[in-house]
Amino acid sequence: MKIAILGLTGSGKSTLARQLAKASRLPLLHLDTVQFLPGWHNRPINDQHAMVRAFLDDHQSWVIDGNYTNLYYRERLDDADLIVVMLFNRFARLHRTLRRLRAYRGQSRPSMTAGCEERMNADFVWWILHRGCDAKHMLEYRTVTERYAGKTVVLRNQRQLDRFTASQIQPR
Repeated sequence: MKIAILGLTGSGKSTLARQLAKASRLPLLHLDTVQFLPGWHNRPINDQHAMVRAFLDDHQSWVIDGNYTNLYYRERLDDADLIVVMLFNRFARLHRTLRRLRAYRGQSRPSMTAGCEERMNADFVWWILHRGCDAKHMLEYRTVTERYAGKTVVLRNQRQLDRFTASQIQPR
């Protein structure tokens, strides 16, 4: 099984990815850990490509969390058995991001590179509320849901996420 999880910032991609990987015993790659070096510095793009390529080559099954269209995006989507697109509304995402900030203030969250402490600033809030969900980004998600309609699930709120998670994660 190969699962690609895409979506808007703060929608819960990393949490869902962690839950699905654990329940299914699948290897997990958070693309944020590929993108960033400690201190929120961008890793060189050649290193990012090498890391993702190695992960794809080394695993027959996987869960990959993150958009990053420059990191084998089409290949990930073409190969995925399931694509989850998380499109929560901007206020729910801001609320979730603030809750995440409270939980991880001063430390790195599990889906992030060590040394990238959780933070919030005006630019990030603007990204959550406006830039990250502008027409260009929404068109890309719409394109994915149309191109891969037979294997894509769109989750727009917590109720849908809860139903989806319950259907995918069976108690042991």
